[in-house]
Amino acid sequence: MMNFKRALLFSCALLVILCLKIPTALGAEIFRSEDASGKVTYSDKATDGARPVQLPDRTYRHLHQVKKVYDGDTIILENGKRVRLLGINTPEIESRYRAGEPGGKMAKVWLQERLQGRKVYLEYDLEKQDKYKRLLAHLFMSDGTHINLELIKNGLAFVNIIPPNLRHAAQFERAQNLAEQHNLGIWGMARYRARALSTIATDNRGWRRYTGVPRTIQQKKKFTYLVFTDEFSIRIDNNHIDHFHDLTDYLGKTVEVRGWVSRRSKKYSIQIRHPSALIRL
Repeated sequence: MMNFKRALLFSCALLVILCLKIPTALGAEIFRSEDASGKVTYSDKATDGARPVQLPDRTYRHLHQVKKVYDGDTIILENGKRVRLLGINTPEIESRYRAGEPGGKMAKVWLQERLQGRKVYLEYDLEKQDKYKRLLAHLFMSDGTHINLELIKNGLAFVNIIPPNLRHAAQFERAQNLAEQHNLGIWGMARYRARALSTIATDNRGWRRYTGVPRTIQQKKKFTYLVFTDEFSIRIDNNHIDHFHDLTDYLGKTVEVRGWVSRRSKKYSIQIRHPSALIRL
């Protein structure tokens, strides 16, 4: 009798978890089973006939005080933590380490006007920190305004999706398309217009857009390459390749590539992490 009561309490507890959409600790799996009489029970142990239950994800947002806006895509919290806004990139601002880029100061001022000295909610994705120990987050105001998204909508930032952090990616792409269509912010600046690949040797600093026609595909141990010319290719980490359409669909077609140029000897390449940076025209 006591074992039955314990089992019943355990089942009820699991049902409460499901109803409240609270993920179980440490990512433990939950299994559902049903006996001949139709009685349903839940357990964290797999048994014959039991099937795993996919628990709904729940988004948590954490309230913090903003101490300083560092630039258009980075803020510093009152606790000293630096936060890098997920899914976007804004032009560089001038510093002793690098030259400023058109639109960088505009993005920083916009962010200062909204966040400086105020409280903001942080929403994390799968990766909470980057290699520089910065927090990676989406920022939300108390009224629900999504700051990362608003920067894109106003043409102050471009989309920069890096797996596995894919939350809001589709929404970001739609917002960027609209900002481009209306030549808002950076999209109306000559600095960020798409250029022919033939200009890459003399025009490759910072974030760039190039158009060209990929000719072949080369698969190697770590990367898959779309080769445009003897001097230029794009590389896709094989861990990210599943996010892309069949790469053969790009061959022989004019595409736009977006990103930062790497140079090795007289050869140039751009690493592409998400289809939003490889656009068929």
